[in-house]
This record gives sequence, C-alpha cells and structure tokens, in this order.
Amino acid sequence: MNAPAPRLLITGSRDWADADMIFTALRQAWTQLGAHPGTILVSGNCPTGADKIAEDIWEQRGHIVERHPADWSKGRSAGPARNKKMVELGADLCLAFIGHCTSPRCKKPQPHDSHGATGCSKLAAKANIPVREYRPTERTTS
Repeated sequence: MNAPAPRLLITGSRDWADADMIFTALRQAWTQLGAHPGTILVSGNCPTGADKIAEDIWEQRGHIVERHPADWSKGRSAGPARNKKMVELGADLCLAFIGHCTSPRCKKPQPHDSHGATGCSKLAAKANIPVREYRPTERTTS
C-alpha cells in the first residue's frame, strides 16, 4: 500500500512580497518531504501575499494546491477558524511567512508580527506539525 502524499501547509502575511524567499522555502520543503510529485500545498487562499505567491509557484510546477478560503461573511473570526481547520486536517510541515502587523484596527504597539500567520504557525506547532518561520529581510538600497 502506498503512503499518502505529503501535505505542506503554507501560512503567511497578506502583504508578503518576497517571492524568492517563498520559492527557496518551497523547494527546500519539497526536497525534505521526499520530492514526492503528489505533495499537496495546503493554503488559506488569500488573493494576495504569501498564499498567492506560494500557490502560483506550486501550480506552475504542476503540483496540487488544496485551497481553504475563509468565509468572511462570518466576520473577523473567519480567518482563525479557517486556519484551525487547515491545521486539524494535518500536514507534514508548515511554512509560515510572517510579516509585520499592518492592521489599522490593531491596538498593540508597533512593530509586531502579523496576527493571522503567527496564530496559524502556533496552532501548527501545538498540533506537532514542524514549523519553519520566515520573516522579511531588511534590504537597503544604494
């Protein structure tokens, strides 16, 4: 009997822009998971940022994306509920691309990490899913 295809959970900030970092992380994760051609990328399906970049890279290479869009008609709790569901479905590895919080509603002192990606990575770690966290690199222009 064949083992099930590995599952790779992606979580990330909606304003993440570093596609090179995501490409490198996905390549490393795919190799770590045995370079299985059926490896499934599990995504929260945000139309921008880390989710969108990872989905595009994954699909361009012919791999499967399993999308879990949040039902925003249920209010602000939709994102955390979606993240909880993705974690409960299981994964072999979680890649978390955590940027700075940019929420205009947030009352915490700035700067601090984005809430959604941070929350999802903590849920994954609590569920014994190995987590790799990535943060934006500070680039200077000359």
